[in-house]
Amino acid sequence: MRFLRRGDDEAAKTQSETVDTAVAQKPKDPRWTEGKGRPTPKRRDAQGVKRGPVAPPPTTQREASKRARANRPSKDARRAAALERRKRMDAGDERVLLPRDRGPVKAYIRDVVDSRPHIMGLFMPLAVIVLISVLLPIPSVQQYLSLFSLVALAVMVTEGVLLGMRTTKQARAKFPNEKISGLGTGWYAFTRASQLRRLRVPKPRVQRGATIS
Repeated sequence: MRFLRRGDDEAAKTQSETVDTAVAQKPKDPRWTEGKGRPTPKRRDAQGVKRGPVAPPPTTQREASKRARANRPSKDARRAAALERRKRMDAGDERVLLPRDRGPVKAYIRDVVDSRPHIMGLFMPLAVIVLISVLLPIPSVQQYLSLFSLVALAVMVTEGVLLGMRTTKQARAKFPNEKISGLGTGWYAFTRASQLRRLRVPKPRVQRGATIS
């Protein structure tokens, strides 16, 4: 009897080892992932946000305005943000530029305009002269100033047309794969050249006399 019992125990042990070996050699399902060994944290704990009672909506216009002013940035913060934006615009940062100033084509046009002096840059001083001629009560002075203003304006318009044609030709040669409008390019170059150099935005990045190819 002991011999039979020992034989049964050995057979059971052998069968158990065979099952364990088969389980160990069983291919792992790629869709199965091992546990993290810890419980999944709640969303509140993961975000680290303490949720409290939600404030009731404002009941009056005055209360709504008060809340809006409380959530609004301070005057110093708004001023600092405006100055930072202005600096980035002067530097030509594409992320803050106006849509009309964005892109390599517009940057190239600005370089072409900024590389040469233009009579159109005197447009603002000319406007001041015209204003003075209107306010002066001396007819002879008004006559001469008006004549000078008309001649200067005609010269500026002529220069603007020639500048627009030349800039459009250079831009199309520089960017043959871009669709460049002659009227839009000419007007952009004209408005850029009619501003005083130190007031242009973005600031000129080339010196006068530079060669732009």
